[in-house]
Amino acid sequence: MADEQVEGAVKAKKHLGQHFLKDETIAQKIADTLSLKGYHHVVEIGPGMGVLTKYLLQRELDLVAMDLDSESIVYLNHSFPLEHSDLLKNTDRLQVIEADFLKYDLTRLYGEEQFAITGNFPYNISSQIVFKMLEMRKQIPEFSGMFQKEVAQRICEKPGSKTYGILSVLVQAFYEAEYLFTVPPTVFDPPPKVDSGVLRLIRKADIQLPCDERLFFNVVKTAFNQRRKTLRNSLKTFNLSDNLKEDTIFDQRPEQLSVADFVTLTQKIANDPV
Repeated sequence: MADEQVEGAVKAKKHLGQHFLKDETIAQKIADTLSLKGYHHVVEIGPGMGVLTKYLLQRELDLVAMDLDSESIVYLNHSFPLEHSDLLKNTDRLQVIEADFLKYDLTRLYGEEQFAITGNFPYNISSQIVFKMLEMRKQIPEFSGMFQKEVAQRICEKPGSKTYGILSVLVQAFYEAEYLFTVPPTVFDPPPKVDSGVLRLIRKADIQLPCDERLFFNVVKTAFNQRRKTLRNSLKTFNLSDNLKEDTIFDQRPEQLSVADFVTLTQKIANDPV
């Protein structure tokens, strides 16, 4: 009976990409993906009606639940604490914020402290969430959550695959990426038209690339924007010297290059005398 009340409490909004998770076992599995090693602050994006929130609060952490949906915020501030008062004896453990994660300045919450990100991410902004995480990678040791399956697989994909792309290279330059498990549409309300996938990213011990990082990002994005072409053709906008373009690395297509290869390519371009 309680589940029926929760399911009816907030209406999923299509324009926000909302699909509310209703499977308790999967919620617990996502909450358990975080190691909490070296941090205790966690941001949950898109908490909806708090199915994942509840299991996160069973762990020793301080949680910020951030949602753009004002209806969800009202529910989390009023109904959720009543249902889970045993988890919220210390009300400082949960802070509910109505905000757009993509626009919110997270240093207002944590300054320069470390924090993790998790959630059942809205599909329509999931890639943008990853790019914001990359911008703040020095403060984010772990990141986990649910994406559309093909996006989660793409992030974790290795070189040589047709799905290996910009997100794969940029994420794996700084994080160890692991695809954990697939989730069927039936565990959501309303059910999406596709499968979902849960992944975990753990920041590498050394995230300083031995090249110009801004140039690295630019090279990766430019190369994959014309992924069917060889690098010699896709990177024409860099006005490379004829001598450099003779290098055999330019015979390859972007999906053939590992992160280390892209670092080498960036170094070559940075040292090109032209």
